[in-house]
Order: sequence, then C-alpha cells, then structure tokens
Amino acid sequence: MTARRFAYAERAFPTQQHEFGVMTFPRAILAAALLVLVTACNNSTPKADMPATTTTATTTAGKTDWLSVTTATPDGGFRIGNPDAKVKLLEFASLTCPHCREFHEEAMATLKAKYIASGNVSYEYRNFVLNGPDFAASMLARCQGAEPFFGLLNAFYTDQLTWVEPFTKMSEADSKRLAALPQDQQIAALAQVGKLDEYVRTRGIPRAKFDACLADKAQSAQIEKLRTEAVEKYKLTGTPGFIINGQTQEAVFTWAQLEPRLQAALQ
Repeated sequence: MTARRFAYAERAFPTQQHEFGVMTFPRAILAAALLVLVTACNNSTPKADMPATTTTATTTAGKTDWLSVTTATPDGGFRIGNPDAKVKLLEFASLTCPHCREFHEEAMATLKAKYIASGNVSYEYRNFVLNGPDFAASMLARCQGAEPFFGLLNAFYTDQLTWVEPFTKMSEADSKRLAALPQDQQIAALAQVGKLDEYVRTRGIPRAKFDACLADKAQSAQIEKLRTEAVEKYKLTGTPGFIINGQTQEAVFTWAQLEPRLQAALQ
C-alpha cells in the first residue's frame, strides 16, 4: 500500500461504524499504520518516563478503596479494581468510536460506584484501534502508565467530538504533504495536522513525551496484538465488545444490555 493511500484512508476514517463484520478500517490500512510506527522506532529513541504500572490500594476504616487500584495487565490492558474480583469485565474499544463514547458516558459512573468500588467487579480496558487518529491517541494514553491512563481515557471520550474534528477537516494539501513524507514521519505528522499534540499538551504530555510515545515500538506491537486477539480469540463483531469472566458477550454494545449480564454473573 502506498503512503498516499494511507493518508487518504486517514481522511476517510469518520465513516466507521461500531460493527466491523466488514472492516471499516481494513487490515491492510492498519498494517500500513503499524509499519509507520515500527519504522519510526530505533534503539536510540528516548522513552517517556513511565509511572508505576500498579497503584497500591488505600484503606479507610479497614475498607479497601478498589477505585484507587489500577494496573497494566500482562495481556496488554489496563485494569481498575480488585484483581481477585468474582466478576472480571473486559472491554475492547476504540477511542474514535461514537458507540464506545456513548457507553462510557452511560456506564462508567454506575460501574465504578456500584460494582468496582465493592470489590466484586474488576474492569479492564483494551484498545481496539480502528484508524490512524485512534492509533495515535491510543499510543499517547497507553504510554503514560496505568493510573494516568484512566484519566486520559475519560478525557478522550468526553472530548471525542472536539479532538477528532480537526482530522475530519484535513485538506487535500495536507493529505499530499503527509503522503510525501517518509513513512517513519507520517503518524506523528498526522497527529500534528489533527492538533493532537496541542490537545494532550494541556493534559500533561509535553512535546518531548508526545514524540517518544508515538515512537514506542513495544506499544505499537502490543496494539497490533490486541486487535488480533479481539477478532481471533474473542470473536468480537463490533466495538465496544465485552468479555465477562472469559466469555464473549454476543450482541452486547450498551450499558442497558451489559448490566444484566454483570448482575447474573454476580449471583
């Protein structure tokens, strides 16, 4: 696939839908995005300072505050809550997916207060990247570590319509300029055209860390692995996709559909 084809695909990304029986972001285009990030990495690339991968639970009057417990999991996700919870909820989602944003708006306050805080449910988020802007945003959120990840996740969903908009307005001139760049510069340049560097700067990610995050070879490989796992292992057919205690929840995309499944699993 040519660089020009990749740049065009990035401009077309807003047409995505939450179901991907026929992929709205084709594997070939995803591969091109991954190649850009992989070739941008080398052993001399500085790494962003990484916070601790696990936060320690705080206790009040002998009661554990499970909302304060976050960790990067061995499988490449980020988890909040009791690691030994009876019910383990896993979500695969895209930062640019409107349905994923709607789920988080509807679900997270209740999920945290009613289920995670009790220690009965843990929640893990794994990125399912659908397009270039999504890839860049996911890289930036993931490289900050477990505790900052959830704050950034909330920000990316809350502000989705704002930070995505510049990508939808890319000009033909911008597309041609990106296509003419060496592949190892395209993702970072795409993020700059979309003003993603400006957005994350106000959330504690300076330019040096922005550049380092987008050039992290390990994270780009992990994101590729997560997408493959979502499709091949869990047989997901849309985003957001949910797994409860290792079992894929078919045709569940909303909080209204998911909550009864959680309650049943808690019985």
